Amino acid sequence: MARSVFVDEKECTGCELCIDMLPVVFKMNSNGVSVAQDSSMASESEIQDVIDNCPAECIHWK
Repeated sequence: MARSVFVDEKECTGCELCIDMLPVVFKMNSNGVSVAQDSSMASESEIQDVIDNCPAECIHWK
């Protein structure tokens, strides 16, 4: 079973790096922070790359 990803909205700074890197998974919400959509749209390695590059370190595996 594939893992799912989430963004801790309290830690997110809204820099949009995750959206730039993987727009099929990450979207900006109405509060100006990122949220993870359907993580099955990308490979775990693609998502891990976003996790590793997030400057706020707010993206995590469930």
